[in-house]
Amino acid sequence: MRFMLMHKLDENKPELWNPSPDFIARMGVFMEEAAQAGVLLAGEGLRPSSVDAGRITVTGGKSTVTDGPFTETKELIAGFALMQVRDKAEAMEWGRRFAELFAEAGTDTEVDVRRVTEWEDLASQP
Repeated sequence: MRFMLMHKLDENKPELWNPSPDFIARMGVFMEEAAQAGVLLAGEGLRPSSVDAGRITVTGGKSTVTDGPFTETKELIAGFALMQVRDKAEAMEWGRRFAELFAEAGTDTEVDVRRVTEWEDLASQP
């Protein structure tokens, strides 16, 4: 099963988007450990919405394009890790460890752990 871990940061706190060298080093250790465990498929940080961002909204069949920054959005997805794990319990354990990196740095964050829908899931629906 594939799961995505996504962490959010407050767009209104620019200092959170510039992690310390210590935090980057600890995140590197986490990513290396996940890679060596064979579960890490991809993992990246995202830039704030003020840097090369856009949003496409479809409402009533009409598309609207908005350039960043997204001032109406307080929390944005700031980074992710895509992992191949045995089950939700394993994904949650990696997610807990991922969140602890932020806690150790004194940064409030929220980590969503979401299962990726795979083609097999769609084919098995009635």
